Amino acid sequence: MNEKFSMTVARRGQRSLAPAFSLLLAFWFVGARTADAAVAVGAGIAQSKHNLSISGTGKIRADVSAGDNTGSELCIFCHTPHSASGQVAMWNRFDSGASYIPYRSTTTKAIIGQPTGASRLCLSCHDGTVALGMVRSRRTSIAMQSVAANLPHGRSYLGTDLSDDHPVSFQYTAALAAQQGDLQRPPRSGPVHLDANSEMQCTTCHDPHGNSYEKFLVMDNTGSALCLTCHNPESWLQSAHSYSPKRWNGLAPNPWPHTSQKSVAANGCENCHSPHNAGGKQRLLNFAEEEQNCFPCHNGNVAAKNLEVEFNKASVHPVINTTGVHDPAEPTLASAGVTRHVECADCHDPHAANSTGKTTPQAVSGALAGVRGVNASGAKISPITYEYELCFRCHGDTAKGPARVSRQFPQLNTRLEFQDVNGQNSFHPVVLPGKNPNVPSLKPPWTSASQMTCGDCHNNDRGPGAGGVGPAGPHGSAYAPLLERPLSFADTAANPANSALCFKCHDFVNNAWRDHLRHIGYTACGTCHDPHGSPNAHLMNFDPSIVAGARNYQSTGTGHGTCTLLCHGKEHTATSY
Repeated sequence: MNEKFSMTVARRGQRSLAPAFSLLLAFWFVGARTADAAVAVGAGIAQSKHNLSISGTGKIRADVSAGDNTGSELCIFCHTPHSASGQVAMWNRFDSGASYIPYRSTTTKAIIGQPTGASRLCLSCHDGTVALGMVRSRRTSIAMQSVAANLPHGRSYLGTDLSDDHPVSFQYTAALAAQQGDLQRPPRSGPVHLDANSEMQCTTCHDPHGNSYEKFLVMDNTGSALCLTCHNPESWLQSAHSYSPKRWNGLAPNPWPHTSQKSVAANGCENCHSPHNAGGKQRLLNFAEEEQNCFPCHNGNVAAKNLEVEFNKASVHPVINTTGVHDPAEPTLASAGVTRHVECADCHDPHAANSTGKTTPQAVSGALAGVRGVNASGAKISPITYEYELCFRCHGDTAKGPARVSRQFPQLNTRLEFQDVNGQNSFHPVVLPGKNPNVPSLKPPWTSASQMTCGDCHNNDRGPGAGGVGPAGPHGSAYAPLLERPLSFADTAANPANSALCFKCHDFVNNAWRDHLRHIGYTACGTCHDPHGSPNAHLMNFDPSIVAGARNYQSTGTGHGTCTLLCHGKEHTATSY
């Protein structure tokens, strides 16, 4: 490259560009109609990091000690009226000729190739392959001070791998916006604009001649106003990430190291996304580990509750077990060969989640707004209406490991456990109201007509449901499987301590059927009852590791039944109760 540079300049033998031409060049480049506009452009550059002359105030500027007075010229680092490259804007820099790795993702519909137009020009500095002082109009490269000849590594260094940067140089058409679904074309006139070929370029978002809005943005991006010119996520304006006034409390780590905004609402998209040098390349997430895009705010330093600590408990939704597996484009139900996983975004849509409460006990709260799931019939739906539809996405028809508790009638599909099959089975009333009008053990306000949610049992052991002050939801619990309160399945007497989850709603001591009191004095509730549902009445589904023999239960009417089984060494043969 240096040999080519020297030969080109020697052949043309051009003299130095006089400083007076710099102002005229600014006038030509922007197509301004008045000299005042040209003066404004020159002044804008002079006060910005793009002033690489000896008068620049940044760390990257010409070296006055080298005795090269060409370093005093403001525009020469990009433009020249003579010896230009033949590209637009009387370009004075050499193209590195690099082949770039463009942005790719499973969710984009745009066709993204090699950089073109203004983006190619910007990269002649920002890819770091061409010396900053290496311009066509000079026989020798302009010496720079305090830094290496090329752009040093930092936020403005992009390199030749652009897969972690916002895509550029693609045709941004109305058809693309419609196909993508969450995009809208910017207006034909305005600060955010496409180039003459209707392509998005660096200059769509950045004005190289002025830094009024930081990072050379063409407009103020508070509240992601610039981003929203093109991006239009469904339900975004109802999302807490768009309106929350929460601010960082100053405790490490900094949740927003790449932005100067001070609140969740002001950061908008940049709470989770970084347009350049993103840690998670696809979708430009701040971090490659999916959950790490949530934890910096949801660790108690921005959001009121510390969710990050919940995932250190004994029983958790294992969001930290896999990285790079989750994809927004993945099917609602995992297909064969797909690694089983869960991430925060499987349960929470960051573009829709908000702080509104439930409208009915079974309805979803704002925290689950916009997510997809599976309904009671097994159909895929988006968005969900009931909480259990989210749970059925993973705990229904997908492949799972062995059951935690062995059962006489095993069933790993939770969706099927809550179905009413031919009126024979029984279930906790999650999907449907209960069938038994006589449940004397229920504690107020529960009645036989009540319905419940998965979260009534599966929740934080330190959350409000358990009388604590921790965050609600099945993120983590001290009690497996993600239970709000203790529930022992061991062959020991049930009591309010080791079977607290059942005693939360049922009073077995004072108001229950009298033989309950006798049985729970010997064994746990789960020895006879399957908490989700059973092919038998009254959730009867024996644990064969404890109950031996033929194991047969028949209901013979309200409060009556017969058992045939061997339990604790005692044989029951059609014993009536």
